[in-house]
Amino acid sequence: MADALERRRQAESRAAAALLEGFVRDATTAGIVPERLTARTYDGRTRVRTSVTGWYLKRDRSVGVDTAARFYVLSTPGGLAERLRGAALSPSDPPLELGRGARDGESLPLAEALEKRLTGGNAWG
Repeated sequence: MADALERRRQAESRAAAALLEGFVRDATTAGIVPERLTARTYDGRTRVRTSVTGWYLKRDRSVGVDTAARFYVLSTPGGLAERLRGAALSPSDPPLELGRGARDGESLPLAEALEKRLTGGNAWG
C-alpha cells in the first residue's frame, strides 16, 4: 500500500513538474519578468528575502517557481540569521493541487494557478 501511494505521489510530481516547465517557457516568452522571491516566517509576521528568482504562483505569495522550473514553498523559521542574511530555501516536489488539505477555498489546482499567473502578466500581484 505504501509503495502504491509513493508511486502515485511521484507520478503526480512528474506531471506537476511538466506543468511548471511549460509555465516557465510561456512566462519567459510572454516577457513576464521574474523577481526575487521572499519567504514568510512560520509565525506569519515577517517576510524574509531569499536567493530564489522566479514567480509567485498564488497571490498570498506562499508558493513560487524559479526560472529553472523548481517549485518552492515560501516559508522559513525566520531566525535572526535568516532575517539578516536571507533564507536558504530548497525546492520541493510540486503538487498538482496547491494547498491540498487546507480550509475550503484555499486549495487551487496547479494548472489553474499557472494560467491565472500567465494571464496576469507583469501586473499580477
